[in-house]
Amino acid sequence: MTATPTTRPRPKRKPRPQGQWLVDGTTPLNDDEKIKQEGAGLGVIDRIRETYSKQGFDSIPKEDLAPRFKWVGLYTQRRPGLDGVATSTLSTEELQDNYFMMRIRLDGGLVSSEQLRVIGEISSDYARDTADFTDRQNVQLHWIRIEDVPTIWDRLESVGLDTNFGCGDVPRVILGSPVAGIAADEIIDATPAIHTIKEELLTSGEFDNLPRKFKSAISGNSRQDVTHEIQDLAFIGSNHPEHGPGFDVWVGGGLSTNPMLSQRLGAWVPLDEVPEVWAGVVRIFRDYGYRKVRNRARLKFLVADWGIEKFRKVLEEDYLGRKLVDGPDPGEYPGYRDHIGIHEQRDGKVYLGVKPTVGHTDGAQLQRLAELAESYGSTRLRTTPDKELLFLDLTPENADKLAAELEKEGLSAKPSAFRRDIISCTGLEFCKLAHVVTKQRAIQLVDELEERVGDLDVPLKISLNGCPNSCARSQVADIGLSGKVLTDEDGNRVEGFQVHLGGKVGLEPGFGRKLRGNNVFSKDVGDYVVRVVENFKEQREAGEEFSSWVARAEEEALR
Repeated sequence: MTATPTTRPRPKRKPRPQGQWLVDGTTPLNDDEKIKQEGAGLGVIDRIRETYSKQGFDSIPKEDLAPRFKWVGLYTQRRPGLDGVATSTLSTEELQDNYFMMRIRLDGGLVSSEQLRVIGEISSDYARDTADFTDRQNVQLHWIRIEDVPTIWDRLESVGLDTNFGCGDVPRVILGSPVAGIAADEIIDATPAIHTIKEELLTSGEFDNLPRKFKSAISGNSRQDVTHEIQDLAFIGSNHPEHGPGFDVWVGGGLSTNPMLSQRLGAWVPLDEVPEVWAGVVRIFRDYGYRKVRNRARLKFLVADWGIEKFRKVLEEDYLGRKLVDGPDPGEYPGYRDHIGIHEQRDGKVYLGVKPTVGHTDGAQLQRLAELAESYGSTRLRTTPDKELLFLDLTPENADKLAAELEKEGLSAKPSAFRRDIISCTGLEFCKLAHVVTKQRAIQLVDELEERVGDLDVPLKISLNGCPNSCARSQVADIGLSGKVLTDEDGNRVEGFQVHLGGKVGLEPGFGRKLRGNNVFSKDVGDYVVRVVENFKEQREAGEEFSSWVARAEEEALR
């Protein structure tokens, strides 16, 4: 009888390195990581001033042009005349132009009338009058020449502004409540924490090399007005039954091609500890974030793999050296999170919020807005995550007068539901990743909806994105449109969108419903959206919002 040989268990295969510094070491595993280790991103400032601005675009080496220019808020923009098909067929070098997009950083959305005027002047003098408010409270300019960058920086610096960390693998601009410190419905003013992070932590050099971008938000407003559900890290106002006003902490949110909603850490943090906890979370991302593969190099993937309990344990034991206070769930704010219209301040004055359609403006208008603000006694202005512009410290009488003046400028304090809630990314006009035109199409779509449908008595967030990366939050919009190239009946490759329906943040947050094959050609977007909105109006129950209707609607009504 032949003996059966004993089968030995195979040894466990060692996990492949993912570029986690405290697990795999700091040896670069891709070209981006190698470039970052070879030279600091902010080190490019001196080279721009002393060499590139004097010798021109062709003098810029590839490793500075991308990625290091991102550290100072500069991206090359898309070369004009290239359609959406070119995005998938040409290289980055073939797609890019010799001009730049410049991102001016406004942490917490803080901007004075003087600063707004200077941004407007820079736009008129150096950016072909372009300017856009973004959903991260920044202002973006286009058509910037490398020769003009030092002068632009100097003019920004003269009024306390800069472009540092506007882009790149760094902590991006910190979102904050645009009415921090003045709103009558505020739980706690987060301004001191944002100031400490920006002025002390970001200038330390410790966070200049992260696995990828890091998006954070801090708001003590009861409206929860910073889209905390889709941030890498967010602090939102919360009243602790024993300790009083402070912040509830959320981690691991983000959209793009692998969307994830952030999770509650279960901890309550007082105002003076927010910077320390912020730094602790960023350090975890720096040390354990996945650096090998770029599309997994976001905090959300680490949080998903570890789980929220382990993440909090590592934060407390290895980075803070103490336990955090357990905190109650603050719940979700049920109403509009934006600040459109006239609202009371705690000092008896009021603030006015208006909406430029899709955040689009220009340099000449920014200068006029600064003058209008000052003429009615407002020198403090704010930008918002919904691309609004707020004017603070007004008397009720002046607020009404200013609102009438701004209406003439196309900035409405009483916009339709369509104009109030539409958002778009830069799109094919300037972005190298885009497949379709977005901003101009969004403006046309609003006009068409107002003409054909009129208005709605409930919010309707419409998002137009030039590609699947969801810079305009398509997955959490009522109607989210993600740009792609489609084939028409004649075999032509043309612009179109994939449709997401019923996404939202706020009460019962979630991602949009994506029906198989539910694509629409760009030329048909107006007819499609009107048809779906009309179906909603006809079939909705009393008080029902769009996302609730989408969840129960028949597919035919959504196509």
